[in-house]
Amino acid sequence: MESDSIECISSIDGIDVDHEIPQHIVKSHFSSNNKNNSINNIAINPAKTSVHKLLECPVCTNSMYPPIHQCHNGHTICSTCKERVHNRCPTCRQELGDIRCLALEKVAESLELPCKYGSIGCPEIFPYYSKLKHEAMCNFRPYNCPYAGSECSIVGDIPYLVAHLRDDHKIDMHSGCTFNHRYAKSNPREVENATWMLTVFSCFGQYFCLHFEAFQLGVSPVYMAFLRFMGDETDARNYSYSLEVGGNERKLIWEGTPRSIRDSHRKVRDSHDGLIIQRNMALFFSGGDRKELKLRVTGKIWKEQQNPDGGACIPNLCS
Repeated sequence: MESDSIECISSIDGIDVDHEIPQHIVKSHFSSNNKNNSINNIAINPAKTSVHKLLECPVCTNSMYPPIHQCHNGHTICSTCKERVHNRCPTCRQELGDIRCLALEKVAESLELPCKYGSIGCPEIFPYYSKLKHEAMCNFRPYNCPYAGSECSIVGDIPYLVAHLRDDHKIDMHSGCTFNHRYAKSNPREVENATWMLTVFSCFGQYFCLHFEAFQLGVSPVYMAFLRFMGDETDARNYSYSLEVGGNERKLIWEGTPRSIRDSHRKVRDSHDGLIIQRNMALFFSGGDRKELKLRVTGKIWKEQQNPDGGACIPNLCS
């Protein structure tokens, strides 16, 4: 969690914790209200006297959540970093032991803090201990890059990721809600080297990622196509899509709702939530000679609209 984006908006006995608290006030408040919690041992750094700085772990700089530990000299540390520093205080090198900083934990209970994504639109304010859980699921949190060909650590909003996919990953970009995807492979038995493709489509003012790849399922390779929505799951449910593959007067059709890119590519693929083509059927669609794989996957995206007369959903197809 990034502590530099946290602004404390609560107060302690009339003290505005959105501003720096003078050192003598912090010591006086702690000493008078928490005499039984080793409060006089809390080490106050004059350069960091606001409450959210007091709750900042000196090692990982994240906000500390119970149990908050302290050494005999009063230096605090979060429970995760306590193990990382081998039970030695990173400030004074004294052994940490098992001393809990109960006073600081009580201070945390009194705080209400804004979501760290407030600067990009989240208006929510939460008690200190609820904030972390909310931020893990906040609709305003950045998205991970949906590129699946390699590990990519880029995160950002949708416009940023679209530009990133186009400029850095050189992904094909198309406008329109229908598509025609051709896949050919000289050796249909080979699925090594992550045989896959990604295309981004723009329609209804939104962006969709079409994935197509080969992977091993059991002892045989299969071919799979599926769509992901570049946005949250609640918005993804407003759309539907269909995929069709065929040949030799036969065809397979898949219809479903696109998954949000909040779900990883691997999670969607491993759930088999898309059009799956077994190798024998893929070879049959390719002409049946078993020498070369030639598949053509067509599809369309539509938006479900509420019928004002009967209340049922009717499809809205874009041109």
